[in-house]
Amino acid sequence: MDRCSGQSSSANGPSDRVAGSTNFERAVVKPLDDIDRKILSELQNDARLSNTDLAQRVGLSASPCWQRVRRLEEDGVIEGYSAVLNQKQLGFPDTVVIEVTLEHHDDEILERFGRALSDLPEVLEAYLTTGEYDYFVKVAIAGTEGYERFLRERLYKIPGIRHTRSCFALRCLKRNISVTP
Repeated sequence: MDRCSGQSSSANGPSDRVAGSTNFERAVVKPLDDIDRKILSELQNDARLSNTDLAQRVGLSASPCWQRVRRLEEDGVIEGYSAVLNQKQLGFPDTVVIEVTLEHHDDEILERFGRALSDLPEVLEAYLTTGEYDYFVKVAIAGTEGYERFLRERLYKIPGIRHTRSCFALRCLKRNISVTP
């Protein structure tokens, strides 16, 4: 399962899904037209819109609008719906970006480290990357004390870390959950 997209990857060969596709999968999804893009844009702004309101905003009747949304879901263009929580209101006002280098890079170590990161509730996003560092990790924390606690009690308990480098975000300039169509 792809941790970022939530899509399953098939061990039996190519898949007909596009979202979360791996090197072994191919995309055979119908291209998006202007109406699809309008639907996606409206849902991205307010995923709680009723189908009637959505249809009115994109210039369709209810039934064709519902069919398009359903197709976009089935094709994996729409992966799901969620609430965006305010991390400051939840007691985690700060964001830290941590770059991590591992001691070794075999498949088992990478898989184990990735699983461990995904189990940490403070980790908002984690990416296996190219370049000087192996992982890019975005973490929600409560100040420098919370950051030190996260490092000592969580991150540094994961075996195999050689080096980390961190920076605190001063403020968020842009935040999207997904790309805008």
